[in-house]
Amino acid sequence: MTTHLLLQSVRSLRLVLLGCLSLYSFTAVAQSVSGSADPLVEFTSDAQLNLFESLTHELRCLKCQNQTIADSQAGLAGDLRRDIREQIEAGRNREEIKQYMVDRYGEFILYRPRLTLKTLFLWLGPALMLLLGLYLAWSVTRQRRSEAAKIDVAEIDKARSYLDAE
Repeated sequence: MTTHLLLQSVRSLRLVLLGCLSLYSFTAVAQSVSGSADPLVEFTSDAQLNLFESLTHELRCLKCQNQTIADSQAGLAGDLRRDIREQIEAGRNREEIKQYMVDRYGEFILYRPRLTLKTLFLWLGPALMLLLGLYLAWSVTRQRRSEAAKIDVAEIDKARSYLDAE
């Protein structure tokens, strides 16, 4: 009787493993099909490849939230990578490509915006907030210390009289 149960459990285990393997192979195929939308990027020199990689890490995906176009799998990011590749192959340098992207999509495409009058608060804001917080903490502690130091002389005399009475 126990061997019969053992054989049944082995058969059941085989079916479960076969189902898991089938499911895994299906998801692996689905991931390979939907993987990178870009064909393998090939350039004539390593300098061009390095320029492509650095630019794709410096430009923001306009569709995704907080992702560079190198990290994004969105269709728009693929189009932007293709534009960069075409411009590199046309012989444009880093600044020309970045300026083209800014002219076409605006300053938002830069992952690290340039320091201009418009972006001054963006760059200096965190430091200003930190300084403001430190100033507020300093002024509150200073005010509390001065209040603690202002002890009424009459209260001290009253406390001494209570202590002397005991």
